[in-house]
Amino acid sequence: MSHLPSPPQKHKGEHKGHGLPRGSERGSSSRDKDRSVTVNSTVPMPVGGKGSRTSCSPSTLQKVPNRLINEKSPYLLQHAYNPVDWYPWGQEAFDKARKENKPIFLSVGYSTCHWCHMMEEESFQNEEIGRLLSEDFVSVKVDREERPDVDKVYMTFVQATSSGGGWPMNVWLTPNLQPFVGGTYFPPEDGLTRVGFHTVLLRIREQWKQNKTTLLENSQRVTTALLARSEISMGDRQVPPSAATMNSRCFQQLDEGYDEEYGGFAEAPKFPTPVILNFLFSYWLSHRLTQDGSRAQQMALHTLKMMANGGIRDHVGQGFHRYSTDRQWHIPHFEKMLYDQAQLAVAYTQAFQISGDEFYSDVAKGILQYVARNLSHRSGGFYSAEDADSPPERGMRPKEGAFYVWTVNEVQQLLPEPVLGATEPLTSGQLFMKHYGLTEAGNISPSQDPKGELQGQNVLTVRYSLELTAARFGLDVDAVRTLLNTGLEKLFQARKHRPKPHLDSKMLAAWNGLMVSGYAVTGAVLGLERLITCAINGAKFLKRHMFDVARGRLMRTCYAGPGGTVEHSNPPSWGFLEDYAFVVRGLLDLYEASQESSWLEWALRLQDTQDRLFWDSRGGGYFCSEAELGAGLPLRLKDDQDGAEPSANSVSAHNLLRLHGFTGHKDWMDKCVCLLTAFSERMRRVPVALPEMVRALSAHQQTLKQIVICGDPQAKDTKALLQCVHSIYIPNKVLILANGDPSSFLSRQLPFLSTLRRLEDRATAYVCENQACSMPITEPNELRKLLHQ
Repeated sequence: MSHLPSPPQKHKGEHKGHGLPRGSERGSSSRDKDRSVTVNSTVPMPVGGKGSRTSCSPSTLQKVPNRLINEKSPYLLQHAYNPVDWYPWGQEAFDKARKENKPIFLSVGYSTCHWCHMMEEESFQNEEIGRLLSEDFVSVKVDREERPDVDKVYMTFVQATSSGGGWPMNVWLTPNLQPFVGGTYFPPEDGLTRVGFHTVLLRIREQWKQNKTTLLENSQRVTTALLARSEISMGDRQVPPSAATMNSRCFQQLDEGYDEEYGGFAEAPKFPTPVILNFLFSYWLSHRLTQDGSRAQQMALHTLKMMANGGIRDHVGQGFHRYSTDRQWHIPHFEKMLYDQAQLAVAYTQAFQISGDEFYSDVAKGILQYVARNLSHRSGGFYSAEDADSPPERGMRPKEGAFYVWTVNEVQQLLPEPVLGATEPLTSGQLFMKHYGLTEAGNISPSQDPKGELQGQNVLTVRYSLELTAARFGLDVDAVRTLLNTGLEKLFQARKHRPKPHLDSKMLAAWNGLMVSGYAVTGAVLGLERLITCAINGAKFLKRHMFDVARGRLMRTCYAGPGGTVEHSNPPSWGFLEDYAFVVRGLLDLYEASQESSWLEWALRLQDTQDRLFWDSRGGGYFCSEAELGAGLPLRLKDDQDGAEPSANSVSAHNLLRLHGFTGHKDWMDKCVCLLTAFSERMRRVPVALPEMVRALSAHQQTLKQIVICGDPQAKDTKALLQCVHSIYIPNKVLILANGDPSSFLSRQLPFLSTLRRLEDRATAYVCENQACSMPITEPNELRKLLHQ
């Protein structure tokens, strides 16, 4: 499975506190740079070397399951047959540790993480390691996607005591849950420069016996320091920083890290990071007439085009892989995440709004086609991810990327037809291979495949424009397009016969909320009702399966059961801040796309619940978890980085502004100001770490537009005005349909709506800012002119 002798160790926090935000590193590709294993400790730990090599021969899987067999998480179930006395996170494990005075070994990962698979196979299946973990530690397994609060707290420790973090994350805790040693992936045995997991366990066991007092004192000291370091509060500040200053600094920092040739904002590995692209589009809109504004637009559009042409995009089945291991977006880490698809669908849709180039809208539609086919539950919900690894053939050991790569022989056999009209003898396969860069030797360099597992294999990446490929062979551009599309379809049908990557069928409220946004925004902009219907079905799924009506609370997770059923853990896993923030955003986007006010009403109720559970009334901003759920954890954090996913506080700032625009409730505007003020120091210090929050800061200081359409929702003239608004990139707005009913939900929230009238009984638009509305407009072209001002 591995292409390198050791995995990368960072990315989740590689740029926390400095530099550009990169996607949170959810597991590490086997083809990234070689980085040594990290062991982070609050006391000196001897490092294993040549003289202390320990042999830990792996064993076969035990036949009797451990207690993880009773869990729902796909990740925990992957460890249910380890010879380890695993516990899920919970009081039973903590009580055992205190009663027996043993340290807790906490191992955190997720089901589609390549290096989590490696450590499970190499170490957790090993009988001797299993005996040590069971006898001398209380071993706890956590799915980071089920318990992001646990993951964030201990990742903060690992990042603070080392140069980075990643998954699997392995941390040793006192019985009171305070960390004292942490690291990421450990090989089973010692190497010349790396300490093996078996050795680490023996030494920690010895330290616990001989130096427990010192361990506990140092652990308390580190925890106290982390508490001070992680505090985010308004302090003495009364107002947030200047949006103009933060915008300018954020843009300059992005400009300095931009890759002129291939797009993106780092050498390698390269992450999509849609929050950066969103910021650049917003920056362009407010600086359209300046050189920097044009530059921001070019940076975002070029990055999106290079990504879409690169191997990070699955040209055969659509959708995007997790990240690129090289600067060119060529060889990806093949894992596919729901939250990437959701955010990238919106980014490509916005690129279409701005540029008018259907290339971008086609990519967005392809992403959503992939999600509908591969990541959708029949009841409307969305699954979390597809793995990077799969067997090349049935019965073989899984390899990373096996499902997605191609040999020249495979393509030639699938596409043998001669191409008529070419200037030289040519088959469809030869045309296809030229356009997508396939070679006999394979297009994966040996440096990206040291073990030779992908020798002779190719990742499809667009090497030439359709025009250049057509000119090369003297063909018509439309004919080339048809030939390539036919070739892709044949490869798609052939790929159906390969063993599929593992599907993580867990469904998370937060990521489902992002996906509702993806379908709603794309459907509204492109005028595709079927996509809006998918968004509606996603929201219905959330309300039916992930919402406790009696308590008014979201659940974090549910799971695909047999026969298309939906299952829950018992007791239920309650939602975290990101679940509320992302679902509220999805519902606001869905209201604007569908004009069904019930979604807006639910968003308001969820925001009230979010405020009650997570708001910091003293310091401002939202905690990531509610106090009761995180009881016992040494830290209660506020997420302060926009990475692979936006920070829930950044999204909440936008939500509060939009909700104020929809309702006029001053409390939400006040909360938004407090939140932005609380994060002032973080934004001032490293604005590029919070591009989504800088966007919210700008929206607050520029004021949102309230675009009101008065008309019959089913009438053509109403739909024409609505579609006009959707077609234009206006990030700082709320779109309101006023149907003339004074008792309607929105009319009760915004009394001024009852004063707006249809002109000559035609659908009429008003653009309102700062409690003043424009003259009535009935023609879409006139509305377009006004909105473009």
